[in-house]
Amino acid sequence: MLGYCTLPALVRPVQRDWRGLPAVLAGASVLGISAIFVKWAMAGGASVLTIGFYRMVFALPGALLLARASGGRADGIGRKWAIAAGVFFSADVALWHLAMRYTSAANATLLVGLSPIWVALTAALVWRQRFSALGWLGQAVGLGGALILALARGARTGNGHGEAIAFGASFCYAAFTLTMSRARRTLGAPQALVWMSLTCLVVFALASAIARDPLAGYDGRAWLSLVGLGLIVQLLGWWLNSWGLGHVDAATGAIALQMQQVATLFLSAWLLAEPLRPLGMLGGGLIMAGIVMVAQM
Repeated sequence: MLGYCTLPALVRPVQRDWRGLPAVLAGASVLGISAIFVKWAMAGGASVLTIGFYRMVFALPGALLLARASGGRADGIGRKWAIAAGVFFSADVALWHLAMRYTSAANATLLVGLSPIWVALTAALVWRQRFSALGWLGQAVGLGGALILALARGARTGNGHGEAIAFGASFCYAAFTLTMSRARRTLGAPQALVWMSLTCLVVFALASAIARDPLAGYDGRAWLSLVGLGLIVQLLGWWLNSWGLGHVDAATGAIALQMQQVATLFLSAWLLAEPLRPLGMLGGGLIMAGIVMVAQM
């Protein structure tokens, strides 16, 4: 249960809605296809930075239409938090993909999956949120499930370089979850999505220009993947997540986002013909069990 925070900007309680958790779980499941789209886009010639850039380019028109249709409410503080969320999200995506240049995708995903722990610790130590024993057990079970799932997908001890980068990405993802959750206290979901996506667009555009990554010359599957990332993952997935994060506490939202890993497991089996192994199924089941436990806090 989320109590009142000690910091003045964080004193407003979450407006709970029973639909919040299902919305985050649905959104996280949609995010499960993002790794597949990224893999196809990179195989077609797109770089990490240009993937992020086009993801926002294709998502923003739809996000603006959603924001206009909803009317929403203008809130300067909420916009600032959403902009901060965009900065952290951009850093997380860039670091995650950079980590995969030096270590396996499974290792990188496992370490980024530590983010719910950082969210829970921040909520407990800074926001003075009290968790029950069941809540902490749920965090441990979910983390254990993520470890087992990563091992099933090939995570092994690396040389430390990629792992260190992915570890940094986990803090960025935790910071994104916290700031986006805070933005949703005073900003509607479509508005929060617009400001977050717009910030990401600016960050990726600048980074792509500095890196001199080409913005064209990709094959057809890469372009379709970029459109899919924008319309399916960023627009649909993050609209659901943005709405849901406004109606659950940050710790519950963070572990619910781990549903992405479970969805990726099944989508990879379907789209990439990757085998479903018992160890992977066990890991996915433990993640889901952890989500249920934390939701009971």
